[in-house]
Amino acid sequence: MVTVRALRAKKGTAPITMLTAYDAPTARLIDEADIDIILVGDSMGNTALGYESTLPVTIDEMQSRTSAVARATTDALVVADMPFLSFGVDEAASIEHCGRMLKEADADAVKLESGPHTVELTERLVQLGIPVMAHLGLTPQRVKEVGYSRQGTDRDEAREILELAEAHAEAGAFSLVLEHIPANLAKQVTEAIDIPTIGIGAGAGCDGQVLVIDDVIGLSERAPPFARQFGDVKSEMEKAIEGYRDAVTGGEFPADEHSHVESDLDKLY
Repeated sequence: MVTVRALRAKKGTAPITMLTAYDAPTARLIDEADIDIILVGDSMGNTALGYESTLPVTIDEMQSRTSAVARATTDALVVADMPFLSFGVDEAASIEHCGRMLKEADADAVKLESGPHTVELTERLVQLGIPVMAHLGLTPQRVKEVGYSRQGTDRDEAREILELAEAHAEAGAFSLVLEHIPANLAKQVTEAIDIPTIGIGAGAGCDGQVLVIDDVIGLSERAPPFARQFGDVKSEMEKAIEGYRDAVTGGEFPADEHSHVESDLDKLY
């Protein structure tokens, strides 16, 4: 099994791989492919739940999806992404919500979209035995404030990201996601802290990479510019669904081999 300690030890040695999953069948495939980390991302709001953003995702939805992923996973580290306003408002509530992900959903760790307000919380969670993955740069839960634009593009913003990265590493976070920031900034952050960085739209200088599974397999309606499609599952699904429709309407399905006949049931009337 991949552990928090093992991931920290991979810093600077071997690239870390992470993908999102929101259901058991997908998690099983990712786990069998030897991906290091499965993130049950709040991106489920856009990809799986039909929301316009991640903001409506609830703690109950996250717990349900995390439980499904954890049940199907044997080796990968399962990380639950804490949804909007489930943390950072009240410390006791934050700890309870994060604890539920480990205690009731069987996650191995939680991820917090981070800022100045999550440094002390990260330290407290780690003290209680809840491993924390931090997340800086573009944080989609702040979409109403910053949109989806690249972050850390001027010296003041870049310096703030670097300082927050150092603060969260010192607070005990075991890894740090860097999203949609300049590659040279991500490389400097990676070199400045002793925990692994995992990039998404942050260049090749990070210790690992993460993408949303729908972008990887070609299910997304609108993939971000920093993603890469590695397959075309959507076309295969469309072909299969249309094939089913045509077989039913054309009388080809079900055929005799798809049915069972019990001779004793003939001539009931």
